[in-house]
Amino acid sequence: MEQKQSDYIPAALAGTLDGLFRERVNRTPDNIGYTYYDRKEKKWVDLSWQEMADRVSRWQAALEKTDLEKKDRIAICLKNSPEWVIADQAALASGLVVVPLYIDDRPDNIAYVIHDSGAKLLVIQNNKIWQNLFESSPAALKGIQHVILIEDEPKPPTTATDDEPSPRLWSLQEWMAQDARPLLERGGDGDELATIVYTSGTTGKPKGVMLSHQNILSISEGAGKAAGVRSDQTLLSFLPLSHTFERSCGYYTPMMWGMHINYARSVQQLADDLLTIKPNVLVSVPRIFERVYERIQSQLTKAPAIKRGIFKQAVKTGWRNFNAQQGHCRRGPSHLLWPFFKKKVADNLLAKLGGNLELAISGGAALPQPVAKVFLSMGLNLIQGYGMTESSPV
Repeated sequence: MEQKQSDYIPAALAGTLDGLFRERVNRTPDNIGYTYYDRKEKKWVDLSWQEMADRVSRWQAALEKTDLEKKDRIAICLKNSPEWVIADQAALASGLVVVPLYIDDRPDNIAYVIHDSGAKLLVIQNNKIWQNLFESSPAALKGIQHVILIEDEPKPPTTATDDEPSPRLWSLQEWMAQDARPLLERGGDGDELATIVYTSGTTGKPKGVMLSHQNILSISEGAGKAAGVRSDQTLLSFLPLSHTFERSCGYYTPMMWGMHINYARSVQQLADDLLTIKPNVLVSVPRIFERVYERIQSQLTKAPAIKRGIFKQAVKTGWRNFNAQQGHCRRGPSHLLWPFFKKKVADNLLAKLGGNLELAISGGAALPQPVAKVFLSMGLNLIQGYGMTESSPV
């Protein structure tokens, strides 16, 4: 499908990350922006860009009623979900600085980041995580003024005392304003600090990387152009949004092009979600491809010799085709047999990833060459990403 120029929002036009969201809503308000699985209703739910904007505006109104000032920090400790995006966008539009937290991190590590960043508001998944966090490091949380719990009704920590000041606990329904309103148009500076992302580095405590709106916008734009993403594509997001890799490539880049983002239920259910969502784009880590590769190798060891021979020849032919496309060699005579190998081997392998995958980006670690060779041979556009948090990160 040909890319519509009106779907793509240049970084220069967006100006800021919240400006990008506002422009996306203005251009394609009725398009589906996000899909997530509602565990209570036990079904997949779609949200249009306008529906997302309405929720963001209700968060913005709630933030206005606090004592938070521009450049104050808010910390987000959530699983991948529309709520992550909503909290992020509301904070950015209010001139606040977002500090992402890993939901599966140790409580003492989370508390350290909250304390070191000076966060005053915490958005957290549920009471269990909040209880563990408070009981682990109550002294490190003294700067927190508000805690918003996404899933549960708030319960004060069992170890809390009347002698110590405690943050105001909010349920999501209590926190959000009742009525939607137009999104804030603050006209912020793209060079302003947008987020502080803590990275482990090599020694000592985690260190906060300070990234501006333009740092992230420029990388998101460059990555999208290099990968050739389109507005008609669907992406499945499962890597944590607290990591800059997923946040840039699986959140802001798709927003820039108006892609449809789906949130996987969990890593454990990823294989089933791939078959359900059938994404066109996947941002992943090597382990996902390694698992499929290992399963194939295990099956081949038990397969008849003729089946092993067909697979081997399919990889050999596909690899030569790939190198020919790169200009490294000419196609061999076996190229004429590729339609057969595609139907018998390649299509069956790629069906394990949903069957519609056009682009896969692997990052976080090096993708083993034998694994990459198999997927590239099958015709998958598999890109190896590299970067550091300090570079936003690609």
